[in-house]
Amino acid sequence: MDAHEIAEGRARWQRRYDEARKRDADFTTLSGTPVEPVYGPPEGADVPGFERIGWPGEFPYTRGLHPTGYRGRTWTIRQFSGFGNARQTNARYKMLLGAGGGGLSVAFDMPTLMGRDSDEPQSLGEVGHCGVAIDSAADMDVLFDGIPLADVTTSMTISGPAVPVFCMYLVAAERQDADLRKLDGTLQTDIFKEYIAQKEWLFPPEPHLRLIGDLMEFCGANIPKYKPLSVSGYHIREAGATAAQELAFTLADGFGYVELGLSRGLDVNKFAPGLSFFFDAHIDFFEEIAKFRAARRIWARWLRDVYGATSEKALWLKFHTQTAGVSLTAQQPYNNVVRTAVEALSAVLGGTNSLHTNALDETLALPTDEAAEIALRTQQVLMEETGVTNVADPLGGSWYVEALTDRIEAEAEAIFQRIRDMGGDGTVTSGILRGIEDGWFMSELADSAFLYQQALEKGDKRVVGVNVHTGSVTRDLDILRVSHEVEVEQNRLLAARRTGRDNALVKERLEQMVAAARTDQNLIPAMLDAARAEATLGEICGALKDLWGVYREPARF
Repeated sequence: MDAHEIAEGRARWQRRYDEARKRDADFTTLSGTPVEPVYGPPEGADVPGFERIGWPGEFPYTRGLHPTGYRGRTWTIRQFSGFGNARQTNARYKMLLGAGGGGLSVAFDMPTLMGRDSDEPQSLGEVGHCGVAIDSAADMDVLFDGIPLADVTTSMTISGPAVPVFCMYLVAAERQDADLRKLDGTLQTDIFKEYIAQKEWLFPPEPHLRLIGDLMEFCGANIPKYKPLSVSGYHIREAGATAAQELAFTLADGFGYVELGLSRGLDVNKFAPGLSFFFDAHIDFFEEIAKFRAARRIWARWLRDVYGATSEKALWLKFHTQTAGVSLTAQQPYNNVVRTAVEALSAVLGGTNSLHTNALDETLALPTDEAAEIALRTQQVLMEETGVTNVADPLGGSWYVEALTDRIEAEAEAIFQRIRDMGGDGTVTSGILRGIEDGWFMSELADSAFLYQQALEKGDKRVVGVNVHTGSVTRDLDILRVSHEVEVEQNRLLAARRTGRDNALVKERLEQMVAAARTDQNLIPAMLDAARAEATLGEICGALKDLWGVYREPARF
């Protein structure tokens, strides 16, 4: 790009920056030196390839979605939390919000993630242990008691039974007399990554995709601010993926959901802004920054050139980041505070829209209140003390960062081509389904994880406290333990609710839901009616399993 084109681009950026709202804040260094909102090539310089870097708020959005960067709005502090029963988690939410958290992110226990009720035999010993137990809309009432759902953004990390859980959330909002059109947040709903990495599915792929398509339609028409899909690379990375694999598999899943929306006759300019992403921030600082920058650029180009999007918001890749759980160590756990801070900083310098920071004790148990507070304060120190919010994409133009960004983009594009070739019809969706059925994704992740483990055991990759600098004076941590009484009490409440509800009405609503599922009508209203009648999660999912069957992963050796 020549100097004249660069100057024109900077002038466009300046006009948009001047028109945008900025925070009332001190945009100077610690020494009091004023800093510019963005930096670029020196005046009069020719920079070949600068169109791939560009300016914040302009296609291809390598440097961020907004011309102001974090001067306009900082990232949302969204701490992932949930344990025990709804009452206990409600207290943790109030603590986080009171300490300065900006949004809620709900962690569910394993029975809930698998669409089971707490009193099912398979749930024994798991109730409330890796998240909060939710059996019906009544639990949602307790979970958000005293928290106005119309006033906070709420993310829910759940995919297999995401739609019935979302219906229970809507019922809780209705019972608060909230205007559903004001509800804001994100539902994960990403079933592709379940087949690829996390393995928490309920049905074969096609019924899951039907539910996701119904949800996209329903939210677009009735809850326009809520994002019905958060395409998740986090679990793919935690399963052993490289940075390029995480990026490519995740964006490919996103392209599949775009194709799903288009197959429903939806307008890509209207539904694409309702898609968001969820990435892992791992410990390789600059590689992670490059990954986030490449993600925005790839998404914008594909949405415009492949799927025909024309509106700016449809081209925006909005993403949440969580620091890498797999990077945490049980050995010398206080080192995890440092790891989390570095990973969080990479997410911020990569332009994340919201962020969760892991707690130092999460490799051992769910976080204690003290560990959760340190994790929250980590974000607040970054936001309030470091100056990283003063300048948009401060590493833009770094030879190293730009080279890494280009390289990870090229690796991702090669993977996209492989996925499309597997499908045989040119669509990403067919390639993903074929890759799931053939075990290709599983094999790729296993190979990457094995290579990393080999490097760790040989000492080529070093982890402090694990294979280097192993001496320590650290004492054992006091960790959070979920009492078995949580399961006893949850099952008691569930039994009481079943006794106290109108069981004839529940049966009628479940039958109506199944009847709707046999047609091509949108299933969400019928499922919402079942949730209003206090049908349980296990009952709703069980009725649909009877109709659609369950999925068994093909054996691969």
